[in-house]
Amino acid sequence: MTDKPVAEMSFEEAMGALEHVVTSLERGEVPLEASIALYERGAALKSHCAAKLKEAEDKVEMIRAKDGQAIGTTPAEGM
Repeated sequence: MTDKPVAEMSFEEAMGALEHVVTSLERGEVPLEASIALYERGAALKSHCAAKLKEAEDKVEMIRAKDGQAIGTTPAEGM
């Protein structure tokens, strides 16, 4: 696992790190104090990923608005 600051990670890096955290915690082989630190990092990674996804959604909405398309979630069937 990298010690790279979460805020500097790309979405893909953060997802990979989050998967590593989850796997480590699920195995139960990490001492309690390290588990707490891993859990905290996992929470930060999850928040970072959610923010990155929101950014991407906002960009798509801006592109759709510029193209004169309706703004908001469009069902997959309507696309």
